[in-house]
Amino acid sequence: MKIIATNKKATFDFFILERLEAGIELKGSEVKSIRAGRVNLKDSFVKIIQGEAFLFQAHIATLATTNLHYKPDEKRPRRLLLHRKEIDKLFGKSQVSGMSIVALKLYFNSRNRVKLEIALAKGKNLHDKRESLKEKIQKREIAQTLKEMQRK
Repeated sequence: MKIIATNKKATFDFFILERLEAGIELKGSEVKSIRAGRVNLKDSFVKIIQGEAFLFQAHIATLATTNLHYKPDEKRPRRLLLHRKEIDKLFGKSQVSGMSIVALKLYFNSRNRVKLEIALAKGKNLHDKRESLKEKIQKREIAQTLKEMQRK
């Protein structure tokens, strides 16, 4: 599994409750730019419209070698490939207040297909975000002290 892009902001802003793997419908030039790593998942989210799941606000940059007449929109909505049961389950759970579906990672699986890890998430409050920052700082300090102890 080769990870191309991650959405670090999602784990900071949300409690991740459930994870799913989804395929993504792409144009040919988009696959090339994903291979080049020209992807940004920040602020991207999933919305279910008329029984289909779509990824919004994911930025996949076009390459310089792409034909001028054929340049797909970089932030266009992209359809996600999920089973009907998975879509219905996500739709039902996302209707609860405070729940949303966010994109976590974009990667190539073992069969060399582009996959997107999405998650059902619940928004954090301000004090929860402060707690996660404190934990992050504490972990960093512990790692630094362990590193210093190993040097001595």
